[in-house]
Amino acid sequence: MADWNPALYLTFADERARPARDLLQQVPVKDPKLIYDLGCGPGNSTALVYRAFPEATVIGVDNSPAMLIEAKSALPHLEFDKADITDWRAPPTTDLLFANATFQWLPDHAGQMLRLLRQLRPGAVLAVQMPDNLGEPSHRMMHEAALYGSWVSLLHQAAETRQPLLTPGQYYEMLKPYCARLDIWRTTYVHAVNGIQGIIDMLSSTGLRPWLDPLTAAEKQAFLIDYTVRLAKHYPVQRDGKVLLSFPRLFIVAQR
Repeated sequence: MADWNPALYLTFADERARPARDLLQQVPVKDPKLIYDLGCGPGNSTALVYRAFPEATVIGVDNSPAMLIEAKSALPHLEFDKADITDWRAPPTTDLLFANATFQWLPDHAGQMLRLLRQLRPGAVLAVQMPDNLGEPSHRMMHEAALYGSWVSLLHQAAETRQPLLTPGQYYEMLKPYCARLDIWRTTYVHAVNGIQGIIDMLSSTGLRPWLDPLTAAEKQAFLIDYTVRLAKHYPVQRDGKVLLSFPRLFIVAQR
């Protein structure tokens, strides 16, 4: 995929920040000294982590040059490293690995989660939040739209960019042998966005990227027209013009 678009991503900064705040509230570490924000993006989650633990050394990690430029500009007092999480290792003194909407993009995300958890010392925490919305109409209609039009051959791999999450029970069985404490929960957020276009705007910087990046400008326009028609069948417009977008997310807090 093309590099991330920080400005577009931050258009919905409040919606993206809420699950990060909810995850932080459940972190059972007191006075952490070293924290890594994995997949830090433009630094919005890193800022929340630093605000929660101002005495800690907080380091953002991401593989997107564009996102890191934005993060360093917004938070010049913090450190940011360019790295691919799939081969990144947690230093032995790490107290908290924080990952807000990151692991779902990784190949074998569950295996990567387990690998990093096992690197932590006793008492340290891996805190993860992942969108669990592939079964929602917002994402199912991407698949449907991809089956029609001149773009079919271009989008046959787009669905493989994100794999479905495991069940809570599967994460529990995989992680619990290495945990002194393990919390797993699922929350569905309901975002009131500006009509059907609001759904497209919110997902354009994340879930829609694998479907749009391979297309020409004309193909993107045609794809989005088709996608819009399909979305309208599932998301009625409220009296005030808003559309309610259900957005499930899965949370895992694993303490060694």
